[in-house]
Amino acid sequence: MTVLRVVLGDQLSAQLDIVATADKGRDTFLLAEVMTEANYVRHHVKKIAFLFSAMRHFAEALRSAGYKVRYVTLEDEDNSQSLDGEILRAVEELRPSRVDITEPGEWRLRERFESLRLALSVPLKILPDTRFLCSHTEFNAWADGKRELRMEYFYREMRRRHDILVEPDGKPTGSQWNFDAANRKPPKAGLNSPPRLSFRKDAITLDVLNLVRRRFPDHYGRLEPFHFAVTRRQALRELEHFIKHILPGFGDYQDAMVRDEPYLRHSLLAAYINAGLLYPLEVCRQAEIAFHSGHAPLNSVEGFIRQILGWREYVRGIYWRFMPNYLERNALDATEQLPWFYWSGGTQMGCMAQALGHTYDHAYSHHIQRLMITGNFALLAGIDPKAVHEWYLAVYADAYEWVEAPNTIGMSLFADGGLLASKPYAASANYIKRMSNFCGSCTYDPSISVGERACPFNALYWDFLARHRERFSGNRRMLYTYATWDKMDAGKQVALRNQATAHLIAMREGRL
Repeated sequence: MTVLRVVLGDQLSAQLDIVATADKGRDTFLLAEVMTEANYVRHHVKKIAFLFSAMRHFAEALRSAGYKVRYVTLEDEDNSQSLDGEILRAVEELRPSRVDITEPGEWRLRERFESLRLALSVPLKILPDTRFLCSHTEFNAWADGKRELRMEYFYREMRRRHDILVEPDGKPTGSQWNFDAANRKPPKAGLNSPPRLSFRKDAITLDVLNLVRRRFPDHYGRLEPFHFAVTRRQALRELEHFIKHILPGFGDYQDAMVRDEPYLRHSLLAAYINAGLLYPLEVCRQAEIAFHSGHAPLNSVEGFIRQILGWREYVRGIYWRFMPNYLERNALDATEQLPWFYWSGGTQMGCMAQALGHTYDHAYSHHIQRLMITGNFALLAGIDPKAVHEWYLAVYADAYEWVEAPNTIGMSLFADGGLLASKPYAASANYIKRMSNFCGSCTYDPSISVGERACPFNALYWDFLARHRERFSGNRRMLYTYATWDKMDAGKQVALRNQATAHLIAMREGRL
């Protein structure tokens, strides 16, 4: 029995069953660069280059291991430019007895492959994606019957299940499950990123960079310099470098933001984990070893593991449990158009310009900049969640819909009505001033709320709370905030709301 084994661009893992069960003498792997995947949103050019190069290197690794590989490049003259088209073409030419596909990470592809069954002349088998540490069945079993699906409790269960940072008596290492309170230090003077790796660009990567430069001239982002790992060996070097040089300081400063420092003490591993070059459990184990060997403190190690073993698995579970309607959620009735400066970076707001500049240059901005700068502004300004979702999906190298949509629609924008977050992550300029050094060179003053130099985050914050008072005033985590609003005299409240309106008009007119 000959099987056509389809490998998607974010499934570059020899650990998957689709590789582990292959017959070298009979089966053929299919990998295809297609335009429908490269441009269904305006993907960052670095993201396209990273995935195409990683796909080509993975195909070469399969060939070197003795497997048959059918690789379709973007410019192959017979390329149909769609995944289903390339599968149909391969079936017609190779005449396999079956097609195997690992379950895709995005709902739109799952639907497309289900439709493909009807068009194929041979059976189509969809295999589970075993890179994830919690299956759909396991997540739904955990979620069923719960009034609230809070990540913290899911995370504790995952720690126990995989015996990570858990003592023999079942209690958490360090006597508590979560050290988040120890992970919020503001940046100290001189805080910067340790030196980062940059990998030599071989002929494959150079060819891909030329392809992307030629075929995607109007896509978002700066293509070079290009520092990405594109093979598993290189990704493992990136993991080793993070554990040795960066993890020890990750915990203290994971929420800090520093001007012209896109990385600080963050790992840069998400793109490699999400594409299959690294496995989530091996990453967590390496971090755990760093703690037990005395190399990294517990608040760093636990905080890092929580993002992978907890948050990553949790948002994937949420995505598949609530799709396809999750993308349409808009609990706060946000309808503003996405401002053009999200694409251009052209804004006088220093913090936004920094986060957007990092995004444009690197296809990366660390999670606090995503949540508390670009996400916070979109929340306060009432920008349409679907437009924000499509922007985040396009611009980050680690973004796939299963992970990005819950983070954006749920965590950043509260558009899911509190399914993920117990309160909106709304903040005024005070938070940004405390956790960054962005404000010192900004046109706007974070200490001013009304007037020409007023930081937009201030009035927009209070206007957001006023607009949504009926929804949030009963939230026990927001009682103090509303009590502060109520203590303001009516004139100040009106001035703040008028200032917010002026900011929104400036935003729409490109003057903010």
